[in-house]
Amino acid sequence: MSHGEGFVPYALPDLSPGEGLERVRQFRVELEGRRSVRDFSTQPVDVALIEEAVRSAGLAPNGANLQPWTFVLVGDAHLKAQIRAAAEEEEKLNYERRMSEEWKSDLAPLGTDATKAHITDAPYVLVVFEQVHGINTDGSKKTHYYVKESVGIAVGFLIAALHKAGLATLTHTPSPMGFLRELLGRPTNERAFVLLPIGYPAEDCQVPNITKKPLEDILIKK
Repeated sequence: MSHGEGFVPYALPDLSPGEGLERVRQFRVELEGRRSVRDFSTQPVDVALIEEAVRSAGLAPNGANLQPWTFVLVGDAHLKAQIRAAAEEEEKLNYERRMSEEWKSDLAPLGTDATKAHITDAPYVLVVFEQVHGINTDGSKKTHYYVKESVGIAVGFLIAALHKAGLATLTHTPSPMGFLRELLGRPTNERAFVLLPIGYPAEDCQVPNITKKPLEDILIKK
């Protein structure tokens, strides 16, 4: 079926079912080794690794191919300290006033609290912004579609790519996150979506002993 101008040919690799199954199994096994990390080493990270991961994130499917995301990479120690101070201020209020007892109880096995050392310990912090709308050349608003869904998929691609590069990260959503737009000088059409510290685990890093739901609990076949 030809669509004419504006379209190009596309085909997937010619894999047997066995080859495809082996590839997806290997990918799954790699992801089984991925964990959210809160204890980071200060060991330097080659920024090219992060750049490639962001390139991968930028390949994610998204509404009308408008790619409503901006990635801001922060390596400056002073700016990271400012981000940490602001995040901890909000998180302190969350734990003291905003979170329900049920929420705090659900978080307890993960060992989280209002202290966010990962922001300053990790060599880099990557803040992902969702572009609530675009801006046309004449300054008027450009509608974006399925923004949160699109950015969420891109962040999934990003996390998988970082793990593939041998890097650790953590999805951190200090709420509210308006301070990130202010500190990072982003325009008003952008809203912080998630903050990800990026680096290598500390030598004494430990992660919660948790498991994921088995396939039969997440897949329904009709």
